[in-house]
Amino acid sequence: MKSYRILLVEDEADLAELIKVNLELEGYKVAIAQHGAIAIQKLKSESFDLVIMDIMMPSMDGITATQHVRLSNNDIPIMILSSSNSSRDRINGLKAGADDYLSKPFELEELLLRVQKLIRRTQQSLPRLTLQEYKFGENFIDFNSYRAIGKKGEFKLTKKESQLLKLLIEKKNQVVTREEILKTVWGYTVFPSTRTIDNFILAFRKYFEDDPKNPNYFLSLRGVGYKYSEDGS
Repeated sequence: MKSYRILLVEDEADLAELIKVNLELEGYKVAIAQHGAIAIQKLKSESFDLVIMDIMMPSMDGITATQHVRLSNNDIPIMILSSSNSSRDRINGLKAGADDYLSKPFELEELLLRVQKLIRRTQQSLPRLTLQEYKFGENFIDFNSYRAIGKKGEFKLTKKESQLLKLLIEKKNQVVTREEILKTVWGYTVFPSTRTIDNFILAFRKYFEDDPKNPNYFLSLRGVGYKYSEDGS
């Protein structure tokens, strides 16, 4: 069973430790960031299933941090914690991109229930990869055995290559974001760099394209994502 990872952004050490301990008792893995700037750096190098974000923090507040996170990641759920219960603060938090808002002081049971609900909702929206085999042009892929036939004959794909190919092909003609690739293929561990994914795409072109420098199948859209297409568009 997967152990979901939570980033807790909270500058009050005692409260952060209390929340951390209770989340860990529920089976979650928890990392703590003392303010928004640290949280942003952690999100660039690691993957999490949920962010719990305090508002009032030094260096960078939770609203600003949430806005920064949403510039590059629209998928990760964010729950804001605030010592204010005003409707204006709640609206500002939701406008910044938060999915939920909980006022301090709060019941730990309510926090745990909201965490469970947000993670469950996000996991249910992840793609289910079901393709068994696929043929395109003179190429062939067997996703169960990792066997493939490309321009230079038969060869074996790695597990990660097979998973990424399956994701791109099942979302044919759709742009797949880096975040979706990381969730589905890498499974929320430490993030590989964008260069790592680019190298996979370059490998696919060498395996399957007539002209790897002018690809028809495996396309990169700078700053947007990646796409499998059969007409080069």
